[in-house]
Amino acid sequence: MRLTQTAIALACALLGAPLLAQEAPTDTPPAATEKADAGAYLAARIAATESDYRAALGWFVRALAADPDNPQLLDGVVVSAMGSGDFNTAAERAKELTALGGRSQIANLAIVVADAKRSDFAAILSGQKEGREVGMLFDQLVNSWAEAGNGRMNEALAGFDKLAQTKGVEIFGAYHKALALASVGDFEGADKILASDAVGAIKMLRRGVVAHAQILSQLERNPDAIAMLDQAFARGQDPAIDSLRARLEAGEAIPYNIAVNADQGIAEVFYTLATALSGEAENGYTLLYSRAAAWLRPDHTEAVLMSAGLLNSEGQHELAVETYAAVPADAPEYYLAEMGRAETLLSSGKAEAALEVMQALAKAYPNLLSVQTTYADLLRRQERFEDAGKAYDAAIALLGTPEAKDWPLFFSRGICHERQKRWDQAEADLRRALELAPDQPQVLNYLGYSFLELNKNLDEALSLIERAVAAQPDSGYITDSLAWAYFRLGRYADAVEPMERASLMEPVDPIVTDHLGDIYWAAGRKLEAQFQWRRALSYEPEEKEAKRIRRKLDIGLDAVLAEEGAKPLVPVEAAQNGTAE
Repeated sequence: MRLTQTAIALACALLGAPLLAQEAPTDTPPAATEKADAGAYLAARIAATESDYRAALGWFVRALAADPDNPQLLDGVVVSAMGSGDFNTAAERAKELTALGGRSQIANLAIVVADAKRSDFAAILSGQKEGREVGMLFDQLVNSWAEAGNGRMNEALAGFDKLAQTKGVEIFGAYHKALALASVGDFEGADKILASDAVGAIKMLRRGVVAHAQILSQLERNPDAIAMLDQAFARGQDPAIDSLRARLEAGEAIPYNIAVNADQGIAEVFYTLATALSGEAENGYTLLYSRAAAWLRPDHTEAVLMSAGLLNSEGQHELAVETYAAVPADAPEYYLAEMGRAETLLSSGKAEAALEVMQALAKAYPNLLSVQTTYADLLRRQERFEDAGKAYDAAIALLGTPEAKDWPLFFSRGICHERQKRWDQAEADLRRALELAPDQPQVLNYLGYSFLELNKNLDEALSLIERAVAAQPDSGYITDSLAWAYFRLGRYADAVEPMERASLMEPVDPIVTDHLGDIYWAAGRKLEAQFQWRRALSYEPEEKEAKRIRRKLDIGLDAVLAEEGAKPLVPVEAAQNGTAE
């Protein structure tokens, strides 16, 4: 569950965070001085633009050697070091930048992380008094936890209350107040906050639910904790949650460990804000927060996984794989790290390595639906349809009674059967998917288009595709199917308009363009048809399709259909008048 858009937007504003499609904030000079190594500086800027943190760090350090007092180069080192996970270097250079009078939100962030790592709460508080600011929300949360670390719990709670009374970010103050109360054993007070609406959607995030379950257990309310877990998580799909539930059912008093002291509380600030920023601010900015949370608390698996995912999304596959590898094999979330590692390997073009990872994981977690589904999906994406079908069999066997949310499994297995020309099995799976989700445009279109290709159930095919178009009118591929249904039915004049519309939505797709040519030909617009077939060839269709298009250009569509033994083109009006064979 996401936080509310209002809370996210205000959090970004109070953090000084760049929203999507904006540049990262900076108040450093616009260019390096003449003393800098121009080549290294240029290489550093290029690497930074490409989010290549490790390369950027190396080039910024090299440029800095020639111009050690350059604030912009120091700021570049700080950002790239944090992105690389090297917070020692980041803090060292951040302090140099500050000593030179440079002002940088990111440098201030790095210094706070270094102080928190040393549990130097006095330094955090004095730094804020001296104007070392990051953003109001971050500063207030960290300041409050630092007060708690200095043994001033009343001041800490007052700080959290101040945020809890600030419109738009109430949930952050309330949530961290609950964690702080739990850290000193006031589980009643923590439960009162977490059970209320004060913390909003945060209490429904995975970590919030776990924190509340632990607190309820400490209050000897294991049945309430179990009921909350059952409401939030399906059984058998999250080993860590299943383990927690089993311990609760056995009557064990589960210790509270989400944030047991101020050090961990500050780490939780970074993670909470990273969660709020994720998908809303620039990935590179969000990464600084998730990396900081993981560096302050290496056992914060969620922060490690978030960091790895962000790195992968930025194309930093090597760093992402290294980060996923930081999750130990005995961690409950290890399977998530391996699934992420497989996805990263696939993104970097290492499909076989990705399959090896998922194959091993599928054997290790035979009863985990997410693992079996991910393995099946990966096999299907690599067009290994026979193996994928067996993997989907294993996943579907874990379902029990299928629910509406399970339609993708039947749809995907149906695709595997269809690609292997096992049409009866494919149709059964596609119809089962529609039983579970009757208005899914993907399934409606796939089943309808399959009927068209088989030249059977054409009236039903048209009905299915019309429903798909109604559900997703902006899809070029679905609109193409509608035109093709009219074509198969001999309604050539009706096919032209949706086919032209599909071509506008998918202007460089060889199949859509080829279809447009066929429909123009059938409608008597033969010169336009030949033009579209030539366009289709320019979009590099598969060789089988290209050969057929070239043949149509040579002898025309009618002759090609005759060669293939297909029915001739006959308008529906002519067929109704009895002129068709």
